[in-house]
Amino acid sequence: MDLINQNLLTLLILLPVIGAFALVGHQMFWKKEEHLKWVTLFITLAIFLLSLLLLTGSSTASSAGFFFEQNVPWIQAINTNYHVGVDGLSLWLVILTTFIMPIAVLSTWHAVEKRPLAFYVFLLLLQSAMVGVFVSLDLLVFYLFFEASLVPMFFLIGIWGGANRIYAAVKFFIFTAFGSLLMLAAIISLYYLHMQATGVGSFDFVTILNSLQTGALSFAPQTGMLLFLAFALAFSIKVPLFPFHTWLPDAHTEAPTAGSVILAAVLLKMGTYGLMRFNFPLFPDASRELAWIFIILAIIGIIYGALVAMVQPDIKRLVAYSSVAHMGFVILGMFSFTEWGMQGALYQMLNHGISTGALFLLVGFIYERRHTREIGQFGGLAIVMPVYATFFVITAMSSIGLPFLNGFVGEFLIMVGMWKSTVLGITTTVNWNYVATMLAGTGVIFAAVYLLWMIQRVFFGRVTNEKNRALTDLSYREIGLMIPLLFLMVFMGVYPKPFLDRSRESVVAIQERVVRQAGGTIEQAQVPTR
Repeated sequence: MDLINQNLLTLLILLPVIGAFALVGHQMFWKKEEHLKWVTLFITLAIFLLSLLLLTGSSTASSAGFFFEQNVPWIQAINTNYHVGVDGLSLWLVILTTFIMPIAVLSTWHAVEKRPLAFYVFLLLLQSAMVGVFVSLDLLVFYLFFEASLVPMFFLIGIWGGANRIYAAVKFFIFTAFGSLLMLAAIISLYYLHMQATGVGSFDFVTILNSLQTGALSFAPQTGMLLFLAFALAFSIKVPLFPFHTWLPDAHTEAPTAGSVILAAVLLKMGTYGLMRFNFPLFPDASRELAWIFIILAIIGIIYGALVAMVQPDIKRLVAYSSVAHMGFVILGMFSFTEWGMQGALYQMLNHGISTGALFLLVGFIYERRHTREIGQFGGLAIVMPVYATFFVITAMSSIGLPFLNGFVGEFLIMVGMWKSTVLGITTTVNWNYVATMLAGTGVIFAAVYLLWMIQRVFFGRVTNEKNRALTDLSYREIGLMIPLLFLMVFMGVYPKPFLDRSRESVVAIQERVVRQAGGTIEQAQVPTR
């Protein structure tokens, strides 16, 4: 057991890769394609169960606050280490990744007919890269995993996507790869700046952060600003933050159901995670100085995403634009620099992964039956598919932010955090933080409009299309897929304490780094978790 604990994060990264090789070997010797999905399901379930051991490790945290930490030399010529670890910021994102993968596999049970071996291999390789992103503490290793996640998703969209899959896949790759290259330039610059200041170059995040905190390393204001922008651009594209969002609706719409679920649940969180993990601690001055820009863009994204979602004729595209709005809330909470807002932002990352992932699953279920996602093709589905309608309405209420469901907790904390913030300044006549909060609040109203209007047209009234009368309700497999997601929507809405308690120490440490660097005071009121 000690051996597993010492190498737990490495196992979580390597097991999907080993599983991918096992699938190739199985196909070479047995050539039974029907076994591939079962083997993949078993691998992803085993990895999820193994990842739950992360919940036992908080008592073994290092002085830097990370647990299950491994730090061994990798490329000694450039002083690069294989350095991994988790803390309260990354813990739940790793578990979300391992949790969503078996669900993604089950969602493809009868949907993948073309090249199933390649499909499941890409899923497993994608899982390995995503876990690697959330646990890497060496900037070069982080970059490699960040880039590695692009390739499997590119092929998942480009091979198994819809009619415009090539266009969507290429657009997705170009956008994200461009931002990543600028981040690589910033990482290399950090290496040489650290060498210039200390005599030793380093890609290690903890080492660079310690040098900044002790004063051994410092940045000129313009240098810090440029480095911040290089990292922030890569992460803003991944979020995606307005106006870098245009790749997302196409990627979501054309991706297969499993690809859309993973994209919404995990891949988008790499951007917001990167901002909190790297931008805020490494460049606190630039983070504060440019916060107003990110808050404005977040508010624009919230309102714009909601208004565009409102007029979409395609259910999947509507949900895709809702992601732009929801991720805008996450950015808003992060840049409030209050414990309330930053805790709410992290919680909303998890909420969005669960509720929007569930919405994409539900859209996939109806597409497999009718081979259309046009809202105008439906009507009265609650009559012929009552279980499906029930699950869809509950999930939509979670996405809207109905009290006692998970979306409410995250959005409430973000709004209160922004309201209590002083990051935008206060004049004699206007508290701009209040203005930002009220503008963002309109996004909640618009979310209710576009989701409830869509529900009314799709599920209620009489059956308007005779093709819908013969539709079958959800199967036991599909119900089984939705039950754990619905359970989490309710549990996280009623009892958020375990999640918030685990993340609080890490979030407050980042907040202190940003606020105290400016000589400010830390918000004393703790987030109520009961």
